[in-house]
Amino acid sequence: MLREHSDLEIVGEASDGLEAVQKTGQLLPDLILLDIGLPKLNGIEAARQICEIVPAPTILFVSENRCRDVVEEALRTCARGYVLKSNAARDLLTAVRAVIANKLFVSNGLASHSSTKTTDV
Repeated sequence: MLREHSDLEIVGEASDGLEAVQKTGQLLPDLILLDIGLPKLNGIEAARQICEIVPAPTILFVSENRCRDVVEEALRTCARGYVLKSNAARDLLTAVRAVIANKLFVSNGLASHSSTKTTDV
């Protein structure tokens, strides 16, 4: 979906959390998309490690995990957003644009939120 937008360039992909941390340190991307359920190192721990090695990274979680505690823990990292995979067709591009603009984005339908939220941070 993101490849269809000429102003967005995918510079790398990782198959697990450890590789995501390593590639982030090498590539220094403007935006990092992470899932919660990554092998080897879960997305939340990967985000924590990325926050330690990259100054002010822009992280957006894209996951199907709806657990309130998990969503809140993910957002307590340096992440700026959380998109449900089931809402990605509708929300992903909006979320990408929001977090790049230093806004918080949380998908509709999450246990701890009653509607899609985009706010300045």
